Amino acid sequence: MHLTPPIRPQEAINRLLAALEPFATPVNAVPRKKLNWHYKGKQQLWLCKEGEISILRASDGLLMITVYEGHIFGVAEILQPMRGHVLRAETECSLSRIDAEEALRIFREQNLWEDVTSLLAYHTAYLAYRDALVLQQRTYAVIRNHLMEMILLPEDMRMRISILDYIQDRTHLSRSSILNVLSALKKGKYIQFIRGGYLQHIESLPEKF
Repeated sequence: MHLTPPIRPQEAINRLLAALEPFATPVNAVPRKKLNWHYKGKQQLWLCKEGEISILRASDGLLMITVYEGHIFGVAEILQPMRGHVLRAETECSLSRIDAEEALRIFREQNLWEDVTSLLAYHTAYLAYRDALVLQQRTYAVIRNHLMEMILLPEDMRMRISILDYIQDRTHLSRSSILNVLSALKKGKYIQFIRGGYLQHIESLPEKF
């Protein structure tokens, strides 16, 4: 079964960004920099206009998702602070932060709760999608699902991360398990990748292998 990720509520995200950005503080972020949920003791929302931001599970560093488009991080943390995830900039990013209390004021005054709800629903749906990718799946199925996800990325992004790193960061499968499957898929001409393990093309992927 081929899993497809939930659809981003792009218009809702754009409206939230437009409302919050005039009150937010720009922040310089270099690649691999982790972002704090608090600044001077106050809870923060993070706004990203450009660049790549990853969400990692705090307990073990498992990469949950890398976001390549404009996004808002931390809304759920305002309402239900869990500290279960951390943010990490993967590239140079156009970032800003805003105090949570200020963001809540803007949501109320500009009647943006429907957009906030759309964003939170997307996050919930993505977590369910990600669980379906990896839980109670055989090794091949997990690798297949991530290859199908990876081929949807723009080519320049695929050329910056190897298949091995992409899958290992998101699953903790062993290096040997992943390489064995990739080698067999390439030999069977199901996929093409160049030196360094960068995914070029998927011809087709069997349901079982």
